[in-house]
Amino acid sequence: MTKNLRVLTLNFWGIEPPLDRRLALAIAQLRELAPDVICLQEVRPLDGSVTRGRTTAEVMAEHLGMYAHYAAAVHWGAGEHGMASAGQEGLAILSREHLLEHRVVPLPEPRPADARILLSGKVATIGGPIWVHTTHLHYRLDDGVAREHQVVAIDEAIRACGRDKDSAPQILCGDFNATPDSDEIRFLRGLTTLAGRRTHFQDAWLRLHREPDRGDGPAQGITWSSENELTRPLRSLDIDRRIDYVFVTSRKKDGRATIHDCRVVMTARDEGICASDHYGVLADVQVVPND
Repeated sequence: MTKNLRVLTLNFWGIEPPLDRRLALAIAQLRELAPDVICLQEVRPLDGSVTRGRTTAEVMAEHLGMYAHYAAAVHWGAGEHGMASAGQEGLAILSREHLLEHRVVPLPEPRPADARILLSGKVATIGGPIWVHTTHLHYRLDDGVAREHQVVAIDEAIRACGRDKDSAPQILCGDFNATPDSDEIRFLRGLTTLAGRRTHFQDAWLRLHREPDRGDGPAQGITWSSENELTRPLRSLDIDRRIDYVFVTSRKKDGRATIHDCRVVMTARDEGICASDHYGVLADVQVVPND
């Protein structure tokens, strides 16, 4: 029996076309990777409505035999903020069993049609229940201060779920829209102080690999990549960056929270089209104590 929980994070890119092909490709890859938990960002109702129709996360869950828990982060009306039609967008956690508990925490610096949340779910595992969190931070290149406020709020929310030397590991996933050298990511890794506080999470990728260099691709950790045709509409945001992460709370003396695998996934193509404009990140995290 494996001691690990397999977690995958993916920004699915809303309902951008070709949606049917992207969904089918995502489902095929997810089925092969067989994650226990999937953390999704940019989840929307299939029809883009504000009335909470069936979401992309629920379509994936249905095909994968999983349960989906969706939380809307933002709503907008037709004609508002340059949006042609009314809609909503949020986060989702897919799991093999129903979540034992869930929480939604609004994050600082909300903006019209661009509010952010932390979605947390308590997941049943062979090592006991653990909290898994997903988020999606502000995206502009000059949004660093806003993202700093957001990661401080995230750390506070995770600590409120119970974080001490005896508690179970916790896993934080998402699209942070920030590179590893940014203060917001360095704060999470315990390398700098924000708002007079410190914390520490393991960056799952860096536990097993080096940081990508210029010219590297997904095999070296890049998740927002120039080799992905779907990134072309947003090339102004800088391409070839590692901005999607799996973070894990500090490793326990009994082996829990040890990261045994981490890789960039969801890179397959259907006639040149990937499942999303982002690649995903998969990690195997130990949740059972060593013998």
